Amino acid sequence: MHNDHDSVASLLRARYKQRLPPSLDELSRPEHGMVELPLHIACSGVRTLDLDRPRQRMSLYRTVLAEGTRDDLCRFLNRDILLELWPVLHTLISTAIKGVWEEAFPELRP
Repeated sequence: MHNDHDSVASLLRARYKQRLPPSLDELSRPEHGMVELPLHIACSGVRTLDLDRPRQRMSLYRTVLAEGTRDDLCRFLNRDILLELWPVLHTLISTAIKGVWEEAFPELRP
C-alpha cells in the first residue's frame, strides 16, 4: 500500500515540476485589479477575482499554483506577491506543489 502512495506522490511532483517557470522573474502579472481565470483553471466557483482583496488574491494564487499550466503561472502570478504570500500560501497548497516550488526556488524557503 505504501508504494502506491509514493508513486502517486512522485507523479504529482513530476507534473508540477514540468509546469515551473524558468525563474520567478517570469511571474510578471500586474499586482492590482481584477483577474478573470480561464475555465481550465477555475471550472467551478468564482472565476473573477480582485487582487486588491487579500482573501481573493490568496485564493487566486492557490488555484493557479494547483491547476495552472506554465503559461498560466507566468500570466497570472507576480513574483513579489508570491514571495509575500508564501509563508501562508505554502500551508494551503499540497505538499507536492510546496516541495517542487521550494526546491526550484530557494528564495521561497523559510
